[in-house]
Amino acid sequence: MTTAVHTSNITSLALLARGKVRDNYAVGDDRILMVASDRLSAFDVIMGEPIPGKGELLTQMALFWFDKLGHICPNHLTGDSPESVVKADEVPQVANRSMLVKRLKPIPVEAVVRGYLAGSGWKEYQESQSVCGVKLPAGLKNASKLPEPIFTPAAKAAMGEHDENISYEQVVAIVGPALAAQIRDLSIQIYKEAAAIALTKGMIIADTKFEFGLDEKGTLVLMDEVLTPDSSRYWPVEGYEAAFRAGQNPPSYDKQFVRDWLESVRIDGKPWDKTPPAPRLPQEVVEKTAAKYREALQRLKA
Repeated sequence: MTTAVHTSNITSLALLARGKVRDNYAVGDDRILMVASDRLSAFDVIMGEPIPGKGELLTQMALFWFDKLGHICPNHLTGDSPESVVKADEVPQVANRSMLVKRLKPIPVEAVVRGYLAGSGWKEYQESQSVCGVKLPAGLKNASKLPEPIFTPAAKAAMGEHDENISYEQVVAIVGPALAAQIRDLSIQIYKEAAAIALTKGMIIADTKFEFGLDEKGTLVLMDEVLTPDSSRYWPVEGYEAAFRAGQNPPSYDKQFVRDWLESVRIDGKPWDKTPPAPRLPQEVVEKTAAKYREALQRLKA
């Protein structure tokens, strides 16, 4: 792995935006250079410490999945080399951690699919026996497998704010009934196929979120990252059953390890309020998180 990149600095291109993890640069009017930094966000707050190599691992995993799922839905990859659009001395910031993608009109909806009950979905289920308006059977527990994957969308929040779970009806109001149905059905199809592939590698994809955009012809295109540990909850098969029986969060390859540590930390005797600045991550947490991301990619490619 190369030196950790917390924030890229590509001066040969115009900066469009810095997200929680990605720095996006304009390449002409029709393409974007997406640079995956080593930043980590949890509870929508960016941690001060980078996770070395994380951006490279995220990019390699996203490319793996774009390749596997291209027959289901077009994606935003151009096929061009990211290194070809920056100056020679900027190549080290870009190599292995970037994608050169088509510029699309983003749809302001997070397309979340859940195959298991976890995280905010589990909290909502305990209160209402439903998630995002989708009624679920009684008696489910934390980490229960759902009878069928469900589409539980969220509205994209501004930087530093929390994404908000919304109902399918709200998605219809935002994008119209035809596009809403297409996004829902495609998201569930992609999730099912990816979950089946991951299972053959000994991993459960409990839930994930997709982002879509429209190209100049109005075609729906899969964009941003896809099925990375930043956007998905990955559980190793071998740790799932015992954790489920104990009512605990299964061990994971995603950010849950960091989230659990942040939930346990105390500042002046009080829990962290999940607003910036984030508590400083101990070196052990940084290293263990990096190792989890590495293992997820290694298992997928094995």
